[in-house]
Amino acid sequence: MAATFFNLTAPLQKQSASFQGLRPLKPTDSLFSTLKSTGSRAHVKVSRPARFGGVKAELNPSLVISLSTGLSLFLGRFVFLNFQRENVAKQGLPEQNGQTHFEAGDVRAKEYVGLLKSNDPAGFNIVDVLAWGSIGHIVAYYILATASNGYDPKGV
Repeated sequence: MAATFFNLTAPLQKQSASFQGLRPLKPTDSLFSTLKSTGSRAHVKVSRPARFGGVKAELNPSLVISLSTGLSLFLGRFVFLNFQRENVAKQGLPEQNGQTHFEAGDVRAKEYVGLLKSNDPAGFNIVDVLAWGSIGHIVAYYILATASNGYDPKGV
């Protein structure tokens, strides 16, 4: 037994649902007549927002995330890459009893070279892209979160 909830053969009726925005209550509105008939003393006061003469800018999330990630990748590739490579080379491979894990017989401890291979002249690889890209995203989400939480440093 199948229940039919919709009649698909009937022509679709066009419904004009629109949002008119916030406006003052009129005597013809249903809420106005409900308030009047219940004898409620509720008064509806409609005020216009104060105009400050300035323009309030809203941040576009796509633009903020793209610019922050792009800047982070640029800084990672052209500014911090040599610093990061020098620190990794200074640190060296992990050791146990004076031997690296590979020298001690662990054949799985050898670094997989294919993952870190790139055609970039400086050697910026997929691991660097993922690391610096995630840093860029973190910075972008911080910017968006602090810009939209209503905090006004001037209104203390």
